[in-house]
Amino acid sequence: MGYIVVFVTCPDKSVAEKIAEDLIKEKLAACVNITGEVNSIYFWQGNIEKDREYLMIIKTTEDLFVDLERFIKEKHPYTVPEIIGMPIIKGSKEYLNWIDKTVSRE
Repeated sequence: MGYIVVFVTCPDKSVAEKIAEDLIKEKLAACVNITGEVNSIYFWQGNIEKDREYLMIIKTTEDLFVDLERFIKEKHPYTVPEIIGMPIIKGSKEYLNWIDKTVSRE
């Protein structure tokens, strides 16, 4: 089983916390870190936009990505939320085992 880190930006801390808690409750993630404000500069609908956002760093398994993505799209206020999954190349055996146990639906 592969492990991934998923990055998702949110417009404010309360949205990030609500999505994070729901991801944990649904066993779609083992852990979600929420950063302090980040400055985002991006191109959207013909304009350069600047926003302050909060970044969620989500640890989960690769096989849960499709369900996690669908869940975030249902809960997120953005039309096109950032949902980027990156593989975890290396990790401590104990931590990766903990992810397995935490997201297990057995």
